[in-house]
Amino acid sequence: MVLVVTVSVPLAAGAAAAKSHPVKKKPAAAAKASAKASVKVAAKASAKSAPSAKGRAVVARTSASKHSVAVLRKGRHVAVRSRAPVVRAEVARASFGQLSGLHGTTDPLDLKSSVALVLDQDTNEVLFSKNSQAVLPIASITKLMTAVVVTEAHLPLDEILTVSQDDVDTEKGSSSRLAVGTSLTREEMLHLALMSSENRAAHALGRYYPGGLPAFVSAMNHKAAELGMSDTRYVEPTGLSSRNQSSARDLATLVKHAHGHQIIRDLSTSLEYQVAVGQRQLQYHNTNGLVKNPEWEIGLQKTGYISEAGRCLVMQAKLAGRQVIMVFLDSAGRYSRIGDAERVRKWINETLPVAHPVTAAPHVPVLPTVTLTAPKVTS
Repeated sequence: MVLVVTVSVPLAAGAAAAKSHPVKKKPAAAAKASAKASVKVAAKASAKSAPSAKGRAVVARTSASKHSVAVLRKGRHVAVRSRAPVVRAEVARASFGQLSGLHGTTDPLDLKSSVALVLDQDTNEVLFSKNSQAVLPIASITKLMTAVVVTEAHLPLDEILTVSQDDVDTEKGSSSRLAVGTSLTREEMLHLALMSSENRAAHALGRYYPGGLPAFVSAMNHKAAELGMSDTRYVEPTGLSSRNQSSARDLATLVKHAHGHQIIRDLSTSLEYQVAVGQRQLQYHNTNGLVKNPEWEIGLQKTGYISEAGRCLVMQAKLAGRQVIMVFLDSAGRYSRIGDAERVRKWINETLPVAHPVTAAPHVPVLPTVTLTAPKVTS
């Protein structure tokens, strides 16, 4: 169990007024010692009461002990005592890959993603593989299949879709700038879902499918089966649910298929997009910073993140004269998936065409059945 203790001292109301009437303070050394003792006791108490679980870090947050300041009220000096917050333990949730030990797998490129697959799009030659058979939550990579189903249904792109309360995230409690009642065209919703990973836009696309959301999810799974994605299962169109799961091999198949649709290529690699919502203009940007990097020639991309899935990224790009598909799942660290993509790009540019396929040390654990409570989400 890892304990991290942060100390914050809140200012009492009206403390600014006390500057003209200072009160006696303990010597600095004594005050510091008192605060340290308070923190140690709080951390010890938290460690005893906090739930322990393998793969979870317990973070204890506390503040220094109570202290008083003099405040001027109605011509009188009144002692006001600030109240220190109660120590509370917060469980830092591990990803499914961390819980199953996938991060213990080493690889020649020292990738931070526990799962990675790089293959030649034209020949299907595997250039790099690391735990590519593992089945994990895929977060907003889900939206790539959402886009495929919408596109292949040939629904009118200029049809107006309106965000409803049904599109509000109750799974993770994530926020959205598309307020209930916002109306955009189907193409605009698709654009925001692919480029900016807009969850309400993706959910509205599924809800407006003929037959509603159940029919849409069924179509997603049917398409996965049609493509031979035997490791894949979808339960909703956004990726907020950790029950949306797949393997790197299946996702490479999806990327290759989705790349055949120009609208998905164009919208997923768009740098930015502005939509009119009422009297406001909302500016959206791509969640993948590599699309504006001149050293990359990206044909399709999608990012994803929920805590159960870690940081995820799929891309189609031209490297060393090859059309390459890259899949990175369960990457630890906010920018680590981007760093992994850069490592692969450098490796391919420096070693191909003489490079041979690289396979990481095998590690095929049995994934545990884990149900995690709702964490914060960004994509």
